[in-house]
Amino acid sequence: MKFRFVLAIIAAKAAIIFLRMINYGGTSLPGKIALLIYPGILKELSSSFKVIAITGTNGKTTTSRVIAQMLKENGIGYIANKSGANLLNGITTTFIEAVNIKGTSNVSTALLEMDEAAFNKIIEHLEPHVTVVTNFFRDQLDRYGEVYSTLNSVLTGIRKTPGSALVLNADDSLCASLGKDSGNKVVYYGFSPSAWNSTENTLNNDAAFCLYCKAPYDYENRVYGHLGGFICRDCGYRHPGSTVTCTGIEELNANHSRVKLDLDGTTVDTVINLPAIYNIYNALAGCACGIAMGFSHDSIIKALSEFEPGFGRMEKIKKDDKSIRVILIKNPTGFNQVLDYILNENNDENKSFNIAFLINDNAADGRDISWLWDVNIEKLGKIYDKIITAYVSGTRGPDMAVRLKYADFDTKKIKHVEDYNRIINEALETTPGNGTFYILPTYTAMLDIRYILKNKFKLKEFWE
Repeated sequence: MKFRFVLAIIAAKAAIIFLRMINYGGTSLPGKIALLIYPGILKELSSSFKVIAITGTNGKTTTSRVIAQMLKENGIGYIANKSGANLLNGITTTFIEAVNIKGTSNVSTALLEMDEAAFNKIIEHLEPHVTVVTNFFRDQLDRYGEVYSTLNSVLTGIRKTPGSALVLNADDSLCASLGKDSGNKVVYYGFSPSAWNSTENTLNNDAAFCLYCKAPYDYENRVYGHLGGFICRDCGYRHPGSTVTCTGIEELNANHSRVKLDLDGTTVDTVINLPAIYNIYNALAGCACGIAMGFSHDSIIKALSEFEPGFGRMEKIKKDDKSIRVILIKNPTGFNQVLDYILNENNDENKSFNIAFLINDNAADGRDISWLWDVNIEKLGKIYDKIITAYVSGTRGPDMAVRLKYADFDTKKIKHVEDYNRIINEALETTPGNGTFYILPTYTAMLDIRYILKNKFKLKEFWE
């Protein structure tokens, strides 16, 4: 056995223990240390695992949690980067934490969320058995560039893994293109035209034009953003059809969705253990992965109703008869879908609620926060009277306050507070019984407030 290989594992494991003793996550730095000592460590460790990779702009963590529950239902032990550390260093840490100093583990499946911009680089170190791609939207332009750059990066990575089964969003013209002429086995998922057709008139800024001939797309139905039944009338590129399909939505409430699904020709009714339209897509992605892996329909359906959401992804925290919902926001499309969820849940005349927008511009959030002006915050005008206080905080809290002002918020309701503890205490005090306090943070703000919430309400660590 190679000395440097063993040394890398020992050093990384020691780093994990030390960093967690001082309440630092220890999810990325140990992997960096290991790669510096032995650059080939991830390739060697991953070779004994069946890897399931999840990438794309939105929904990676929730889709991972759905698939994790399916693995449990099928009695399959696995490792996963639950912390969301989805770059090369974080994935390396995940493997090192799971193996002994000889590099062996008692499980042989790895469920790995992978950053879409880093996917091409990560794939050089491992080969997925299944690759799930959720969607492509504009996100952190200063880091990712335009959405086509991200698409091409993922495409390059997929071409390196001809043996990987692909699970692709058929409603996303960009994502669906990855399966065109790929030679890989492909399982598509999406909505049927009759299941959902949004009446909201929103601009399609991400993929309005055909990827192949640049003509504008027509749509048989639009779910949200550029997702839906797309067709190019000029060259014929169109929605490829789907193996896993949402054929009807029976109920959307504050806690779950009840839907009809077609699983490769079998119709089933099921409950998805999270609310909102965008989480139905995440559930469909998980189902399609289950089909690709040969899981039974019963285990797939059971998993949908029992999986636990990831930290900060529609995470619900109870305080007596009140609730806190922590919902990550990171790009215009995702933010708009969160606002739609809040609108849907507060259309009762008697409801009122508090909301906090925690906006940072650290490297992991994206330095450019101009995307806030692409969010249709004005739609909250329908329920302005139900908002008790709109808190703004974070390094760019004042920018968010300006955005709210231009969305015609009553400035008397906008409150800039830097102290997260104070926001939580004040908001819970004024939230009515059976009411909800919504916290909408960007990524690093989510980690900060999640740490406070963990201590206050004795929650799990974010890496658990």
